[in-house]
Amino acid sequence: MTPSTTQDAISHGTVRSSSRTGLLVGVLVACGLALLPLLTLLKDALIGGGNGPLQLGFDGANQVRGTLLLVGGEGLLGAILGTAIGWLTAVCRFPGRRWLRMAQLVPMAFPAYLLAASLVDWGSHRGMRIHGLGWAIVLLTLANYSYVFLLSTESFSVSGRRLLEASRSLGVGPWSSFFRVALPIALPSIGAGVALSAMEVVNELGAVRLLGVPSLSAGILDRWQVDGDPQGAALLSLVALGIVAVLIATERLLRQRSRRWNLEGSRGGGHVWPLTGWRSALAQLLCALPPLGAVAIPVLWIQEGWQGLEAESIAELGQLASRSLGLALLATAVTCLAALLLAISRRWSPQPLVRQLSFLAGLGYAIPGSVLALGLIILGGPLGFSPVLLLLWGYGDRFIAVSKQGLDAALERIPPSIDETATSLGCDWLGVLRRIHLPLLRGPLLVGSLLVFVDVVKELPITLALRPFDFDTLAVRVFQYASDERVGAAMAPALLIMVFGLIASFALIPTLEERD
Repeated sequence: MTPSTTQDAISHGTVRSSSRTGLLVGVLVACGLALLPLLTLLKDALIGGGNGPLQLGFDGANQVRGTLLLVGGEGLLGAILGTAIGWLTAVCRFPGRRWLRMAQLVPMAFPAYLLAASLVDWGSHRGMRIHGLGWAIVLLTLANYSYVFLLSTESFSVSGRRLLEASRSLGVGPWSSFFRVALPIALPSIGAGVALSAMEVVNELGAVRLLGVPSLSAGILDRWQVDGDPQGAALLSLVALGIVAVLIATERLLRQRSRRWNLEGSRGGGHVWPLTGWRSALAQLLCALPPLGAVAIPVLWIQEGWQGLEAESIAELGQLASRSLGLALLATAVTCLAALLLAISRRWSPQPLVRQLSFLAGLGYAIPGSVLALGLIILGGPLGFSPVLLLLWGYGDRFIAVSKQGLDAALERIPPSIDETATSLGCDWLGVLRRIHLPLLRGPLLVGSLLVFVDVVKELPITLALRPFDFDTLAVRVFQYASDERVGAAMAPALLIMVFGLIASFALIPTLEERD
């Protein structure tokens, strides 16, 4: 069966008309909640006031150019690094491979703004000027390459093993097998990881400010709050949204052209390529450098400023941690349920409208957090919505694409004949979801939940703008202390952010080991 007939085949056997209607209603609600804040903001900015034509501003062109350079540089470097490490740790064998594979989860615990602040402060004590586009690309890659690693190593571990074994039996070496067999199969997952990391780059605020790189995210905030120009901020938001829309559309096209269905699993008779000598040493070095760099930067910063560490009360730190943890858990549950609804609806419904709505709902990740927060304030303020509700709404809107991208890629590896067989045996669509799809999606769901959890803990602009009065979180407190140049006081909440991120990252270890 060809990919073009997948939706029709599933729609006839899997989902009845009434069920398709229910799915359509659910997708409409999810898409409406995702897009309503942005539409409200644009309406208020474009129609609510202001005179004269829309303009990017005197620095708008530089901000667009800076963002494009950041996206291109980080996307290329992150794709190469994440894919190479994913391949080495999935199908090659060398001393320390298992531990190095686990270590790739470590950089997820360190947000880019924390790495930038640590490195800039550490360098200033040694007369080093950490500044400019090159440093920004390196630090953003270090913070975000794990998106590509997680999705690519998942694909390399479970996809096309028989094809790789066949190529090996024909005398094809590791390099040829990688480029001719494994890479084409893994392109959808790699593209999804690159798209996710690029959207993080478009949204990044703290790191680019500290490193002096003009970007759309910083420009939007300046146009709104400093210049008092909501129309200009809305225009820059549209440019940012357009950049990410192109990224996502390109990734979707790549996925459709590279679609493969595979249920071979990863157990039993798995192939390996042992590495020895200098090849083993080179693989160890490549896999070790990114996590070591992510850990070394804040450790050096803490070591440098340890003498001036200002102790925060344990009760205050516990309160900050409990708020961050509670918000992250609630937001993860809501976001992953919405992502599952959109991904399943996209697979089961033959209506092009559902596919387009599912695509649009994922664009919330492109909206800079500060702009999304302003849209929610304009929308929810007059209606008296609770600030906590607006926070969860904002988190869900921002991070639904994080979970949805992996689910979409995983569902495309499941052949539609599985759904048809189940329904021909009398299983309804809820039974297909519960007994077939959810077990097969357990890995992607866990990966998506982890990514959402870590992103919520690290999120700053939405939390800073929407939190209730006297409801600081760890990220907000780090930002406040850093803004006041109280570097010592910022270390304690920063360490807790790292700890939460590491705990969540290490929760993925059983999933990675399962693929061995």
